[in-house]
Amino acid sequence: MAKTQPAPYRCSDCGWTTAKWVGRCGECQAWGTVEEVGVTRARTTATTPTRSPAVPIGQVDIATARAVPTGVDELDRVLGGGFVPGAVLLLAGEPGVGKSTLLLETAAAWARTGHRALYVTGEESAAQVRLRAERIDAVADTLFLAAETDLGSVLGQIDAVSPSLLILDSVQTVSSAEVDGAAGGVTQVKEVAAALIAAAKSRDITVVLVGHVTKDGSVAGPRTLEHLVDVVLHFEGDRQGPLRLVRAVKNRFGAADEIGCFELVDDGIIGLADPSGLFLGDRRAIAPGTCVTVTMEGRRPLVAEVQALVAPSSAPQPRRVTSGLDSARIAMMLGVLERRAGVRLATADCFVATVGGVRLTEPATDMAVALAIASSASDVPLPQGLVAFGEIGLAGDVRPIASLDRRLAEAGRLGFTDVIAPTRALRARATTTAPPLGMRMHEVASLQEAISTAESLTRRTTRTA
Repeated sequence: MAKTQPAPYRCSDCGWTTAKWVGRCGECQAWGTVEEVGVTRARTTATTPTRSPAVPIGQVDIATARAVPTGVDELDRVLGGGFVPGAVLLLAGEPGVGKSTLLLETAAAWARTGHRALYVTGEESAAQVRLRAERIDAVADTLFLAAETDLGSVLGQIDAVSPSLLILDSVQTVSSAEVDGAAGGVTQVKEVAAALIAAAKSRDITVVLVGHVTKDGSVAGPRTLEHLVDVVLHFEGDRQGPLRLVRAVKNRFGAADEIGCFELVDDGIIGLADPSGLFLGDRRAIAPGTCVTVTMEGRRPLVAEVQALVAPSSAPQPRRVTSGLDSARIAMMLGVLERRAGVRLATADCFVATVGGVRLTEPATDMAVALAIASSASDVPLPQGLVAFGEIGLAGDVRPIASLDRRLAEAGRLGFTDVIAPTRALRARATTTAPPLGMRMHEVASLQEAISTAESLTRRTTRTA
């Protein structure tokens, strides 16, 4: 007979277990997340028969696991082709960013292709969702709507409708009567997610769960929820602006670094197939402290503009403010500029931001950040047709980057004429990469050389003008 083990304690964020209670998790170092999970029994024999016998991997049928287009092109790009039957997706975002609008339009597009979709809302009434659907033209004959907060009722709706797509808005509002705890708690969220995952796998239903986020922007609830689902999507955007980004941080069926670009308008949300123009400022009047770069989001190149402002400061501790960029990496760039390129910044306030609300995390944007700061410090604008990309090391060296051909093609398409890029990257891809017609390449091996090249291009442009 299996012996009863002492009741363990488990971290609600990462799942780490211990035999006694501790205030801080020994794995993720989070405070106050270790909770008692009850008595467990060790099992040594199978208790239920298998649903299907194991077969050689070459004989497994993959027809049912192919992605089906959703009808929303930008969402298909992020998902890797569309919804996969039996997959469970988690979409998280801040309140009011437009999650419900996006999913309601997606459900309507799915229903118009001949599939059945079930939209279950736990935060609004059915009438409120119907009014929004009419406003954004998301009413379809095979789109079913239900307002439920009980897990048993949700499973009953699945039995009655038999949909191929289920959207639950949101997972924190649904609870099970079989489990103790309030809705949104760790135990309830785990139970709801486990039941819906089991239903999705057994019925080949695509399930989309809407999740809340914490103050730091991460998915609220237990971290094990992100491990259980197949796809984790973050819906980002500034509520004061129309731009919205869907970013995949986990995807078992495609690339995990793709983004989809949307614009939130009065009558719904529309996909942006070419969003590069949104991340550029007014290029007709160039001011000091602006530089354009090309960043890669998955397989998509995005042209974005970095703006910097360097102003004298009388405070003993000058300010360092960033928006849309990693503050730690900006601090590193300031140190490299001061030490390796001779740009005096120790007694100046530095403000660095991106245009259009885009967030740049790729190291290849270091070159544009450094050139923008140096341009603002010298109060000399960079040439209008200049684009720069390259990773900068602590020694002031410029390191090679990937996807050079796609960056060059995107910059050439938008009319840029001069490119500052790493020397080794250009030589490594010399056999396959050719600059677009009319584009001039400038190879640099160090940050100081890049600044000198930009200054010479500025002087040449001034003489020509």
